[in-house]
Amino acid sequence: MSNLRINRKKNKRFGILICVAAILLGILLAAFIYRLVSGKPFASVFRGFLPWFLALAVSAVAYGTPLMFGTLGEILTEKSGNLNLGVEGIMFMGGAFGLGGAYYYNQLASNPNGYVAIAIAIISAFLAGAIASLIYSFITITLRANQNVTGLALSIFGTGVGQFTGEFMRVKAGSYITLSNDLKDFFIMCPFPKFIQNIPVIGRLIFGHGIFFYLGIIVAVILAFYLNKTRSGLYLRAVGESPATADAAGINISKYKYLATVIGGGISAIGGMVFITTIAGCTWNHEGLSGFGWLSVALVIFCLWRPTAAIWSAVLFGALVDLYNRLHLAFLPDEIYKILPYVVTVIVLIFSSLRNNKEKQPPASLGLAYFREDR
Repeated sequence: MSNLRINRKKNKRFGILICVAAILLGILLAAFIYRLVSGKPFASVFRGFLPWFLALAVSAVAYGTPLMFGTLGEILTEKSGNLNLGVEGIMFMGGAFGLGGAYYYNQLASNPNGYVAIAIAIISAFLAGAIASLIYSFITITLRANQNVTGLALSIFGTGVGQFTGEFMRVKAGSYITLSNDLKDFFIMCPFPKFIQNIPVIGRLIFGHGIFFYLGIIVAVILAFYLNKTRSGLYLRAVGESPATADAAGINISKYKYLATVIGGGISAIGGMVFITTIAGCTWNHEGLSGFGWLSVALVIFCLWRPTAAIWSAVLFGALVDLYNRLHLAFLPDEIYKILPYVVTVIVLIFSSLRNNKEKQPPASLGLAYFREDR
């Protein structure tokens, strides 16, 4: 038993070393490509590379934050054995209803408060995602319908509902749906004081991001603690691995599946709200969210169903999403950049399958309806 623990610690350290080495190699590769594109002397490349890299890192966090929420919600859902492919539609609904809640508060309040606007946006988005996931749960858990088909239907339904809601608000208002400049500043504000943000390199790289990024980190840590250190979290994982065994042990299968799916959908919907209120500038954009839900589903595989790994994975995918804005190679079309996240996910999926490590595999009953009479 002790040898097994030692081997696990060695594997974790080895994995950390690989990650660090990959980051360093990535930086060197980016520097080389930057030199190739700019045509400048190699010595001057590194002087110009640091500002470029910092700008890419900040942008990666901005684009990665909505992905982080979408991924964390789907991780919680899939840990119960439910495969909800409707994250795309859920994030559209979260974006539309989250912005709508903050917008109407801004219109009705004589002196709107930024913190109240953020709270209303989060609650509105969460409720929209929870209701959509409740519909999915009823169809797949109670009626035991096919999860893949139901998830795809929810993706189409949620995207339509989100776009309809956003356009309905726009037409009713007679102009673009947006918040006042004061409220916009609250949604992108950094929670740390200026003197910490002004620390050279580290300040901007670690402490210079928006409030939702740090909120996402808190959610990831809480979710990891819940799944690994609490009794109900272990029950939830048991339901996802073997619902028949969990049912025989007296665990309420439907209860855990419903709660995990509904709460997970609400968390994913917050990601849609974060995109609209940060990247889209608190203005409704019916096309901006396209693809982020599917990227979140891919990220669940990439981070191997681990909530804490979703933090750096989302930032990495955020960098890949924004790379075509930062790095232009004449011989590469923009479409190549856009498929990079999916290519990386496929590579990780192949390697994780080859290793045949149970800890790096999805829950055993993922995507399968549970029939108690088959126990």
